Amino acid sequence: MAVTYTWAVTGWETRTEPGAPDGTGAERADTVIQTRWTKTGKDGSFEGVFSGATPFSAADVTDADFVELADLTEKKVLDWIKPIVVGDYEAHVNEQIQKAIDLKKNPKVDQPVPWAPEPPVPPG
Repeated sequence: MAVTYTWAVTGWETRTEPGAPDGTGAERADTVIQTRWTKTGKDGSFEGVFSGATPFSAADVTDADFVELADLTEKKVLDWIKPIVVGDYEAHVNEQIQKAIDLKKNPKVDQPVPWAPEPPVPPG
């Protein structure tokens, strides 16, 4: 079965940043400067989750393209994040998700070595 992926924005950090890059415009309060997100992979009833963080800056965002905090949606923020999680980074994320799925499919079992002494029996 193929792994299906879903994304979620789980948090962000904001701060006030300067206005437009050309020096015009007022300061931008509540500018998103850090996002926290998860990418979840599901293979049948097994799933793995990768938690990531992606920083941002409004330094190169024009006033016309700036989105006020109150107008942000999860889709919009994911539209910022997904183009950054590509190539080798995306391969790494997906590999970690697959490792978590594989471990759930075939969990490790801690076994005592056969030559270990028997554990003491509590008095009773």
